[in-house]
Amino acid sequence: MPRAKPHKNTKTQKHEKMHLTLGTAQWGWNVSRQDAFQLLDRWLKAGHRRVDAATNYPINKNPEDFRASEKILHEYVQAHGLHDLHITMKVGSLDNMRTPEVNLAPSFILMMADEYSRIFGQNLGCLMIHWDNRSDIGEIRASLESLAKAQDEHALTPGLSGIAYPDLYARANDDLGLAFDIQLKNNLLQSDVARYEPLFQQGSHHFYAYGINAGGVKIDGLYPENSTLLRRGGNPESSAALLERLREMLPKLNTDFVRPPLKTMNHLGLIYTVLDPRFSGILLGVSSLSQLNETLDFWRNVETYDYGDVWEALRKLAH
Repeated sequence: MPRAKPHKNTKTQKHEKMHLTLGTAQWGWNVSRQDAFQLLDRWLKAGHRRVDAATNYPINKNPEDFRASEKILHEYVQAHGLHDLHITMKVGSLDNMRTPEVNLAPSFILMMADEYSRIFGQNLGCLMIHWDNRSDIGEIRASLESLAKAQDEHALTPGLSGIAYPDLYARANDDLGLAFDIQLKNNLLQSDVARYEPLFQQGSHHFYAYGINAGGVKIDGLYPENSTLLRRGGNPESSAALLERLREMLPKLNTDFVRPPLKTMNHLGLIYTVLDPRFSGILLGVSSLSQLNETLDFWRNVETYDYGDVWEALRKLAH
């Protein structure tokens, strides 16, 4: 049986440039303050410094929890005297009720840039426009000009996440020439890559995938009542056909080479994005220490072993 060798190709170089970012969307909801602190302890111990947050996290439809996630993060930063994080803050949403209402007026964006620079200091690295459903290119252009000003005044990377019309953002940015950090969904069941193609074509941006485990889909198709998929109202039947094909593929993928086996959708999601040359990183939506440890363990496997054949097989399956 062939033994998988440590990477010696361009895919290894790609992986070494990938950034992992710790997500905070469930902090103050399904993740308690104590659990969030444990996640951050483990994250920093593993050598990672990137953390993603948003004004409206957690989006649990409880007004009392609006901005709870960032408060937990700020408390941890203050308690540990941290100055070397790279925090991404997403702004625009006016509540955590899952409504489409946003404020992306230039004055509001600049106000939030000032506020978060005060709160997080030099730990703040990126300010992202979040949840924009506007189709007015003039309004979009004005928002981008405010991001450019925030970049000049606070040295913040401009960013985009969850925008409805990436093509309009690409057009509005043509002469501004901003280089964005962009978050988009990418997994075997659903990908926004095609919709963001106008921004991919500009060639100056960095793309970060979220939702890599397809919302909590399980390869074995067994879901406890408190599973992430069911808790979010997902339908396991919608992925049944793809899961059946994956179960048929895995025995061969796990025996062709001597390497750690693929066991979860998280494993497959990591490979599917890590080896994709279009992406610069992954946003991890872990909600427990065990999930984080499992992800970091498999991340080291991808660093060590060649899973290029798995990536090719997954690409064919997704298309």
